[in-house]
Amino acid sequence: MPHYLISGYLPQDFDPSTMDEAAVDRIHALNREMIAAGIRRFAGGLGAAHSLRVQSDGSVLVTDGPYLESKELIGGITIVEVATTDEALKWARRGAEVMGGSVEVREIFFNPAPEQS
Repeated sequence: MPHYLISGYLPQDFDPSTMDEAAVDRIHALNREMIAAGIRRFAGGLGAAHSLRVQSDGSVLVTDGPYLESKELIGGITIVEVATTDEALKWARRGAEVMGGSVEVREIFFNPAPEQS
């Protein structure tokens, strides 16, 4: 069955200390519902970003912050295992409603590495 990444976006200046208990409770309730439905594989918030870019000389430059300039950053992710994109979108819609923000859904393509001979 396909897996989907649901990414929740937050404003760049988001301060987690401003979240009230009711908002946190709504997030936990949605997670419990996904677990009860047997579709949630992972969920978690994300901390500060570090970007790594290969330079022309082959070295790798590490910088603080996201790679792209943006007014929104990924604040958390959920991985669900559902039969269709429409079902993933249904759950993502619920997440957008709970968070009051933008959400993105992407199918995860998994091709396991071949076994070594």
